[in-house]
Amino acid sequence: MIIREEDNALDPQFVQPFVDIDEWRDQPVHHRYIHGGFEGSNTRFSYYFPSEADYERRFFHFVAPVQGSENASQKNDDAIGMAISSGAYFVESNMGGMSPDPTLVYRASAAVAQYSRVKAAELFGPHRPYGYIYGGSGGGFKTMSLMENTTGVWDGAVPFVIGTPMSIPNVFTVRVHAMRILKDKFPAIIDALEPGGSGDMYAGLNEEERQALEEVTRMGFPPKAWFAYREIGDGALTVLTPAVMQMDPSYFEDYWTVPGYLGSDPESSASRARLQFKTVITEVIKPQEQSDTESDKAMNMGVDEAWKMLSEGEGAAPSFRVESVPAGDVYLDGAFIRITSGEAAGLKIPFGRINGNVVTFGEAFGFFTSVQSLDIIKPGDEIVLDNSDYIALQTYHRHQVPTPDYSVWNQYRDESGEPLYPQRSFLVGPAVAYGGAGSVQSGRYEGKMIVLQTLMDESAFPWQADWYRTKVKEAVGEKLDERFRLWFVDHSLHADTSSNEVLDGLHIVNYVPALHQALRDLSAWVERGVNPPASTSYEVVDGQVIVPSKAADRKGIQPVITLNANGSERTEVSVGETVFFKAEIEVPPNTGKIVSAQWDFEGQATFSMEATISYVNEEGSQAVVEASYSFPQPGTYFPVLRAASNREGNSSDPYTQVMTLCRVRVVVQ
Repeated sequence: MIIREEDNALDPQFVQPFVDIDEWRDQPVHHRYIHGGFEGSNTRFSYYFPSEADYERRFFHFVAPVQGSENASQKNDDAIGMAISSGAYFVESNMGGMSPDPTLVYRASAAVAQYSRVKAAELFGPHRPYGYIYGGSGGGFKTMSLMENTTGVWDGAVPFVIGTPMSIPNVFTVRVHAMRILKDKFPAIIDALEPGGSGDMYAGLNEEERQALEEVTRMGFPPKAWFAYREIGDGALTVLTPAVMQMDPSYFEDYWTVPGYLGSDPESSASRARLQFKTVITEVIKPQEQSDTESDKAMNMGVDEAWKMLSEGEGAAPSFRVESVPAGDVYLDGAFIRITSGEAAGLKIPFGRINGNVVTFGEAFGFFTSVQSLDIIKPGDEIVLDNSDYIALQTYHRHQVPTPDYSVWNQYRDESGEPLYPQRSFLVGPAVAYGGAGSVQSGRYEGKMIVLQTLMDESAFPWQADWYRTKVKEAVGEKLDERFRLWFVDHSLHADTSSNEVLDGLHIVNYVPALHQALRDLSAWVERGVNPPASTSYEVVDGQVIVPSKAADRKGIQPVITLNANGSERTEVSVGETVFFKAEIEVPPNTGKIVSAQWDFEGQATFSMEATISYVNEEGSQAVVEASYSFPQPGTYFPVLRAASNREGNSSDPYTQVMTLCRVRVVVQ
């Protein structure tokens, strides 16, 4: 079903719009806030209009990863402020709320977008505002679906950090399988990949460890993202486990019993890591009532947090006090609490963690059903802490070999193209994609699109954006450059939050300024025919996206830094000895000027030292930065130069400072 711009008047769910709030606000910038919905439905919307003097007849429509809140961006000042500063009003909706009908995602969103034009005409006179939709991760799935299932509603889109219909749960299963096997090897792997390292991340690994690292790399996980292995954890896999169990329940028995599955081998690491620990409940601890603040927080998470439901911990989540807990180094990640006696026998509850002799509940779909079952769980009931299902899920991707266009699965095919492992009769990924977005990506849409993908994305592997590009190419052929751009951003993970909030900021930069620039470039492309910068040049080799080292060859919009210390990416010096640093910063052609550069020499992530630019070309697109520094203490340091470019050469624009960084190694003896 394709929704045309004029169709929503025919949809009975969206014929009676209402407004319940209409007021001027001054935060984060001066704007007119209008909130409302549609009578007879759960659809709600929020509009943020600029003053008439600042309005340029366009809107930016943000799509969150999950349905639920029309006010999510009130927790993110950048989204609203950037829209207003770009001459646009800002649109957001709850996409109809949670519904068994996934097509409501794009039908409700289309109704909200179209009614925003009605309000814009009331405020600013008759006109049709241009509309641009954007969203990341799950919101990227939705953004593509909205474009592919509507005509004339939105004129363009910027999906970012996107997946494919085969992403879920496979990007997480392959990652967690590697993390379980390589848990003690990451320091050496990371060191090999750091500047001045050996470059051989397989050094020192046994056969199973090497196979696991090779497998996840060929599936597309970017190796340099392993620096954040503790922070990225298992992503959404714990949450997704019950969903896969519901769609393919027999798999979790087959895995441990049927030849061809890893768990059927009693000598495998999976069998050795399996835990089925029995104990007895001595007390049922019910959770404290969730505050409005916690509820709001659950609805306002970014692209890397949308799957989270409730914080763990005694008092915050339901828990049991038990007679005994496992001792020693046991693998409890993703385990379930199985009730094996009493009225609640047969109930499975996601495991959270162990605090002393208290076992807390974890986060997963179906969590609240478990909470409601607490009344029938009693002291004296026997339980088993069981990680069998979670371990089984970690190689699920081997049994989900899709069509040949997903080339990263070739490692699971023999020479004749047949799968090496037993295959499930049902592909979970497309079902999840459809359930979250109302359709499965096809690459067929009207309007123009810029896709933004990060090269260190641990959850939406970079090659997945290329998969979507091929679908668009199949649909539009030689007109691809008239309709589509793909920009890769280096040194960024999946999350759209500030790097310092999660990590040290010494490996990654925030890609959101590049996203903002993409929205501005998209509007200029649609409204004035201004061609945006060219797509990034790249190739996909064994699941890895490889880009040229020079900005002029790489293209896209992100600057590139080449940095050395004493002429190399690694240098060894004595305490107090001066180290000479030199960097070349280059901006891709016609994408702006270098506007800032800062140093961090000792890993404090403050970047408080402004760089001295010794040369800059006439266009401002190339610069040379030099510095000297001496280290007062022995140790291994990774000095970082961080730089930014801006399309207009404006260092004060808070929204579009496109950032990059580069690191070197200094060993001080």
